[in-house]
Amino acid sequence: MMSLALALALQWGTVWPAALAAQSTAPRRVVVLGIDGMDPEILKQTIELYPELMPNFRAMVQKHGLDSLGTSTPPQSPVAWSNFITGQDPGGHGIFDFLHRDPTTRIPLASTSVDSAPHSIGLPGSWQLTLGGSSRSNRSGTSFWSILKEHGIPADVWRMPANFPPEPSLGWSFSGMMTPAMDSAYGECTLYTTSPPTSANSISGRVVLVREFDGRIDAALSGPPNLFRDGMPSASIPIKFHIDRESQATALEVSGRTLILQPGEWSDFVRVTFSFLPLGLSDASGEVRFYLRRMDTEFELYASPVNIDPIAPAAPISAPSSASAKVADEKTGIGLYYTQGMPEDVNALKRDLITDAEFVEQSNLVHDEGVRMLDLALDRFLDERRGGFLFFYFSGVDLCSHMLWRHHDETHPHHDAAMAAEEIAKLTGRPGSRWKDIVHEQYLRMDPILGEVQRRIGDDALLIVMSDHGFAPYARKFNLNTWLWQQGYLVLDPGVDPAKEKISLGRGVDWTKTRAYGIGFNGLYLNLAGRERDDPRTAGNEAGIVAPEQAAPLLAEIKAKLEALRDLERGNAPVVLRALRATEVYAGERVPEAPDLIVGYNSGYGNSDEASLGEIGVQVLLDNDQGGTFNGSHLMDAQVVPGVLLASRPRLPGEHALEDLTVEILRQFGLPPASGMTGKPVLDDP
Repeated sequence: MMSLALALALQWGTVWPAALAAQSTAPRRVVVLGIDGMDPEILKQTIELYPELMPNFRAMVQKHGLDSLGTSTPPQSPVAWSNFITGQDPGGHGIFDFLHRDPTTRIPLASTSVDSAPHSIGLPGSWQLTLGGSSRSNRSGTSFWSILKEHGIPADVWRMPANFPPEPSLGWSFSGMMTPAMDSAYGECTLYTTSPPTSANSISGRVVLVREFDGRIDAALSGPPNLFRDGMPSASIPIKFHIDRESQATALEVSGRTLILQPGEWSDFVRVTFSFLPLGLSDASGEVRFYLRRMDTEFELYASPVNIDPIAPAAPISAPSSASAKVADEKTGIGLYYTQGMPEDVNALKRDLITDAEFVEQSNLVHDEGVRMLDLALDRFLDERRGGFLFFYFSGVDLCSHMLWRHHDETHPHHDAAMAAEEIAKLTGRPGSRWKDIVHEQYLRMDPILGEVQRRIGDDALLIVMSDHGFAPYARKFNLNTWLWQQGYLVLDPGVDPAKEKISLGRGVDWTKTRAYGIGFNGLYLNLAGRERDDPRTAGNEAGIVAPEQAAPLLAEIKAKLEALRDLERGNAPVVLRALRATEVYAGERVPEAPDLIVGYNSGYGNSDEASLGEIGVQVLLDNDQGGTFNGSHLMDAQVVPGVLLASRPRLPGEHALEDLTVEILRQFGLPPASGMTGKPVLDDP
């Protein structure tokens, strides 16, 4: 049987010889600048509104045009970047959502890694000996930089999402989004405060109430779980605050370091060490940065999530492992830097532990760090005499659009017109800038970066600017599980009432009658016989009840009802544009693991955070008019939020998608697509 790679090579005729000929004349250099969440329409608007501040994007668009880039189904970052990494759709690489589900317990699981649980042997007292336990990537398929490595082509891959643990290249490879913090999967900040929080969102966060005695506060900083203690409680280290209101400064002591902070000041990262056994027999190093919010009549100090220490990483964040320490070197690198997967602290803002302005300040720190890291990356890339490939990633457009969209969008239910009109020049550095401009500001600060990359790599190197998806408002929250309950597809236990108690798939659902349920931001599963399994630890029977021959008509029925659903409070707007059968849109060995339906929401709509985690609420639809969640999003139908494609060379006519870029990168180095890749060429010349 003819391989896909051979068939495509024959179909494209002289593509491969032309690419090889191009290689033979000079070292081939290709740079891909990945800007998460950049939207083609917003990019056009920003260029039109601020042409003098977008000279580099404007010139690139004028010379070779701006294309929409087809995103993944569903358009979620770990799914989309996995498409790009492997050149396959989710049926091939196996990442279908931020969240997958355990078919026995129906609880949500992280999608990009598979963790094997450690087992413990009891010891005297409260100690235990913990053995085993590991984490591996859940992504199938071969990364394109691994293919480059096989052919001796250097490649540096910086902060690639869905690359944890990092996959080696012939160069440096760093993990990005989905890299855990030491204290939790996504990282939890800590707020030390003398005043109890009043926000319901804050109460759900890590808030430490402290007392001040004669200008001193003694507290503790929580870190990773201690696997040597019964119950694996979080290890902690002491932290002390000495408050001097006369000088308006606080001295902070942690891990043998003393920092002096004034209100409104951010510290650099500080290395901290957690001990799991006495006498330093088992230690782990992390890094934290601090922000002093206030020290007037009350005291409030923010501590970032405990990031993996790049100098002595407790888990691999680069390949080779020594690369992360070289970047963190004060003399030859940039110093300590964020290593957690989503460095902009969206959780802190969701939980009202910092303000919008403080979130922007912290985002600016992340951005400035990225600029310095990019400079180092370009140094390495240009010093490589053999040429090769460079990928570099920025997260700010995506995460700031998620959290600050409401200021930009006058129609959003959570929009505050008075706040939108407030000036924020101190945050953006642009005179006259206001909160209503905040999304455009994220695009404006990318233009100098594009210009610097162009200046340094010159005209001979190929430059591609791309995003994994675009953006849209998230104005109305939909609860998929509540809808399934009201439609009779999901059945609750007798006497259970979501209005009176919290109900989730793990508690309160009658699985002997339930035919469908939702997990993840876009996933709907049938309670399929032979796939969904009984949990032997419970008294009930959770085994699937939908016979395989009943699956197709049942999915057709649910699909029709979802696509017919209208929001009567919003002009009869469709809530769901498309509900797609996984077997019809995916190809590959891992299709059986996919949700049975991928629910593609209309612009303005999305599955609620609660429903994504398997909860069943009271209302099917409600305004997204409070904090505690995203207010801009892309977790909807792929047609709504395409990504951006720009290049320094002309492109072939027609539509292009993420998987095509993967094939094009290989083509630039004279290589055919790997087995399973589904893309086609993008550029008019190699």
